[in-house]
Amino acid sequence: MTDRTLVAGVDTSTQSCKVVVVDVATGEVVRTGRGTHPDATEVDPRHWWEAWEAATSGGLLDGVSAVAVGGQQHGMVLLDDAGEVVRPALLWNDTRSAGTARDIVDGFGGAQAWADAVGIVPLAAITAAKLRWVHDEEPASMERAATVVLPHDWLTGRILAADGAFTEWTTDAGDASGTGYFDAGAREYRPDLLRLAAGRDLAVPRVAGPAEVVGRTRGGLAVAPGTGDNMGAALGLGLRPGDVVVSLGTSGTAFARHDRPTADPSGFVQSFADAEGGFLPLVCTLNAARVLTSGAAMLGTDLAGLDELALAAEPGAGGLTLVPFLDGERTPNLPTATGSLHGLTRGNTTPENLARAVVEGMLLGMAGAVDAVRDRAGCPVERVLLIGGAAQSRAVQTIAPDVLGAPVAVPAPGEYVAVGAARQAAWAFSGDDAPPRWDVAVDATVDPSDAERGGEVRARYAEVLATLYPGATT
Repeated sequence: MTDRTLVAGVDTSTQSCKVVVVDVATGEVVRTGRGTHPDATEVDPRHWWEAWEAATSGGLLDGVSAVAVGGQQHGMVLLDDAGEVVRPALLWNDTRSAGTARDIVDGFGGAQAWADAVGIVPLAAITAAKLRWVHDEEPASMERAATVVLPHDWLTGRILAADGAFTEWTTDAGDASGTGYFDAGAREYRPDLLRLAAGRDLAVPRVAGPAEVVGRTRGGLAVAPGTGDNMGAALGLGLRPGDVVVSLGTSGTAFARHDRPTADPSGFVQSFADAEGGFLPLVCTLNAARVLTSGAAMLGTDLAGLDELALAAEPGAGGLTLVPFLDGERTPNLPTATGSLHGLTRGNTTPENLARAVVEGMLLGMAGAVDAVRDRAGCPVERVLLIGGAAQSRAVQTIAPDVLGAPVAVPAPGEYVAVGAARQAAWAFSGDDAPPRWDVAVDATVDPSDAERGGEVRARYAEVLATLYPGATT
């Protein structure tokens, strides 16, 4: 048996910690591990460490040369002078900071000023808004705080600290660009915006280069800087011009690579850095895969049953339109919104139409995201790469091309955030000028079959939104 170089990539996501071990020469995933996280909007980071230990148990990392961590974006981890956690981390999907987001936007001169400064208009999800919430609601916690880091930063540091090799907190430009106090274009922090948010100075992690080794464990494991989950997915997929990713997990995201930053004052498109030195304009919604699980539960079936029902209905669900804001919404910025079903008549109230409306409703939320990436960020949409748990739904794969208005390619199922982190680890370990080239298999590509009908469904959804939420542009 020949020797081979192995690297590990981590996805410390909202719901779990997933670890993949990859052969650098081929990109083959040779081992995997998983640990679970609590289902909450604020979490003690010790649970992330426990999940990491569970995921890497049984010798998963034997023979591994390097590791990198991809993680859920925007989460706020406050640390005291000793590096201990001050309070549970506030996650991206904690909407209590919606009001403080408005406060800091106004405090810096409005949405355009923020877009010009850092490419982001703070919403409830953004770290800066969460810092202001703690400042306003838990002043004792803010008084204790000395440093603010992100979830992937914390786990990276903890991996080094567990082996006695920790020297400093580090991050990367990709994840840092989602905080609201980091300028992705200039690749530098904005201390004035951090002070505006927190009401005081806080230490922040050093921003490492995209392929830098930020530390080595005593056992010789090289640790790369890691990145945010969306940047990790982009790296794992090897995006090319014309590709737009639609990721359907707990949240829904649409993003593409770009060679320059954007500044969208509407807040729809957030101008992130990517994990390779470029940019990643991105739109994020709160409602994606769980819309399907909720719809299946409402119909007394499972996801396979939801697929079967939805595919038995005609496009347009007999006139039913689901507004999928079951957890409020981030884009458009409607944190207190609820889901609603419109167009009910005695003639269309069938399980099949309801299932179809559930699938179409989730995808209609993402169609607005794809449009914004194209129209507001200037990214061409030649094909949509559909990833995430809900991408495996037969109904989603069938309906998506008409609703999204573009050919849809479905990559083979995989942990693309973790694979992207592994690709970064391989890049850092090799010292090469670019990450290794790994092929991504595509299971299917589906072209739109009825673009006219898809346009009608989209137009009806836009009319419903305009009636419910005037000014909420999609």
